[in-house]
Amino acid sequence: FQAPFHFAPQAQYMTGTCWSFGATSYMESEVKRITGAEVKLAELYPVYWEYVEKAREYIHTRGGSAFSEGSQMNAVTRMYALHGAVPLEAYKGVTEPDGRHDHQRLYREMSDYLAHVKHVNRWDEDLIIKHIRDILDRHLGAPPQTFLFKGKSYTPESFLKTVLRIDPDAYIQFMSTSREPMWSQAEFAVTDNWWHDATYWNVPLEDFYALVPAAVQAGFTVGIGGDVSEPGKVPELDIAFIPSWDIPSEYIDQAAREYRIWNHSTGDDHGVHLVGYKRLADRDWFLIKDSGRSARKGKHEGYYFFRDDFIKLKMLTIMVHKDVAKALLEKIRANRPKPAE
Repeated sequence: FQAPFHFAPQAQYMTGTCWSFGATSYMESEVKRITGAEVKLAELYPVYWEYVEKAREYIHTRGGSAFSEGSQMNAVTRMYALHGAVPLEAYKGVTEPDGRHDHQRLYREMSDYLAHVKHVNRWDEDLIIKHIRDILDRHLGAPPQTFLFKGKSYTPESFLKTVLRIDPDAYIQFMSTSREPMWSQAEFAVTDNWWHDATYWNVPLEDFYALVPAAVQAGFTVGIGGDVSEPGKVPELDIAFIPSWDIPSEYIDQAAREYRIWNHSTGDDHGVHLVGYKRLADRDWFLIKDSGRSARKGKHEGYYFFRDDFIKLKMLTIMVHKDVAKALLEKIRANRPKPAE
């Protein structure tokens, strides 16, 4: 694989934060593409603020909003827009002596506290957020307000703008589902989209899939999420494909994909960074950088090779820079449903 720049895979260990590890890796590749600089970013900085915002929404909905470890990859760009970004050297996000992330106790303390708040029906936002941040500070460390990077002082906001030169609004999401009108924006209706983001462009499977190899061939990488709890994923061999006894590859179409979404055999459970593409033996293969534990069982630690049929049937969302999706966005504009008069 002739892969665009990316840092070596990082393990998420005992956390449910694949969305941040995948999207942070994606942003590192974007920084290299945009600025030429190689900057290792803090995966746990967006996680810290994501928990704060989840708790805030839990308060606003009086316990009706999901509070879990999971989220979507575009939560990272959302947190960047709200709180900026920091390099890994400024925020490790772990207080364990061995440096390994373990959020089991962290999550239990926060969820138990919020369950108590709901039970006693005491919704003092300032007090609750303070307690949540106290728990986060104890387990992850307090995020920096200012820090030094290469001898200069930055805030997270100035670092994002002047060093990384990342515009969070430049990143867009695509999905492909018959549940929503094609060529329109809609909510990606999964629990991890806890803030009900409805900016996903819904496009036919053919266009959804075609964007992936086109992006990598153009020198971009891709953030991608979907279902990896599948018998065709073989960690010991670093591969993921669709077995013929599930469905022969040539029969994968919009209906086959939608049927599996409908019966919940396809769900949203993992976010990864797609960093390479190769055509081999008349099939498309994709190099996947993966923070999950199973990616460390094979020969290529931290990587998988996804075959084209696995992307088509089991991957649910794509995040890319808008510049690589210009042709698809033009197609959306041409086909977008006209509003009712």
